[in-house]
Amino acid sequence: MSFEMFIPGKALFGAGVVAKVAEVIGEDAKRVFLVTDENLVKLGTAKRIEEILKSAGKEVATFDSVEPEPSVETTDKAAAAARDFKAQAVIGLGGGSCMDVAKAVSVLITNEGSAARYQGLGLVKKPGVLKVMIPTTAGTGSEVTFTAVLIRRSDGFKGGINDDKLFADYALLDPELTLTAPPKVTASSGMDALIHAVEAYTSRYATWFSDMFAQQAIKRIGKWIRIATWNGRNVEARSHMQYAAYLAGLALVHAGVGACHALSYPLGGMFGVGHGVGNALLMPHVVRANAFSCPDRYTDVLKWLGYIDEGTKVSPRDGALMCADAFDELLEDLELPATLDSLGVGITSKHFPEMAEKALAVSRPMENNPRPFDKELCIKIYEEAMR
Repeated sequence: MSFEMFIPGKALFGAGVVAKVAEVIGEDAKRVFLVTDENLVKLGTAKRIEEILKSAGKEVATFDSVEPEPSVETTDKAAAAARDFKAQAVIGLGGGSCMDVAKAVSVLITNEGSAARYQGLGLVKKPGVLKVMIPTTAGTGSEVTFTAVLIRRSDGFKGGINDDKLFADYALLDPELTLTAPPKVTASSGMDALIHAVEAYTSRYATWFSDMFAQQAIKRIGKWIRIATWNGRNVEARSHMQYAAYLAGLALVHAGVGACHALSYPLGGMFGVGHGVGNALLMPHVVRANAFSCPDRYTDVLKWLGYIDEGTKVSPRDGALMCADAFDELLEDLELPATLDSLGVGITSKHFPEMAEKALAVSRPMENNPRPFDKELCIKIYEEAMR
């Protein structure tokens, strides 16, 4: 086995670490563009960041119109504002949507054209301006990945700008910023992090290095996700979840994600379903489909989630199928939607062929998946997930 090992950017972790945002930006960047959403403006979180920066002599412009499922069009609008402002640094404050838009804006300041031009792999020509990511949810791992996932409103296509130039220069991981996240956001983002780790661990491109991060992420999430969801003021639970999301992001960077992510993309692109919600709903069905392609690994996941003791003997076949059941149980415990029908967004079986085609077009995750997927299998999973 041979593989590459690296940890992109620099991360600072701990309660109150967000106070160092001006320090990490440094003296050279005087004009800072803050990308966030309306909710964080209402909560006062954005203002707090603005005040820290202004007290350090920075000029700040804030863009607060990021959607839950960010679009190319919104990203282009933000990039135009950042260019007009002559931004020298970009901050992404929020969940994965805000951070993805911020990373894209950073490179659109220095590269011409729409964000749509760069959806794909390695299409960005010039480095962007300094990027600082400040997650306020524990889930997407966007603070450490090289991807910005965006929807084209024109045709509902959901795809990523995937390029090393999107890696953040700094990530400030402050668990206190996640304390206000409501239960549904905590649960869905936490499941997103868990699925990052599990799909990285079962990826065809998993390595000893990525496995190390995936294992620790799965163990922490298995222990703390329910507590963080239902006792949101528990700083210890929030801290473990944020650290686990970062570790899962590192696993993702090195091994990628799989079919669950590809299958969830049409849910977001066509119906506006939140990324974490879509992933969580589909994961039990994807695990069952993949079960016999890497049963030992799914049995490891079952143990790390705490469903059976490490020393308990269970056949790989039974362990893999029990792992799928464990994901069903997590959906129930976290009160997340368990069927496509329960989403209430108008999905019917007539949509499945188009959804399957769009899922298969998300080629990198499908290539990473331990079992090859075709259109028939994609449709089968959507059918199983319907009711």
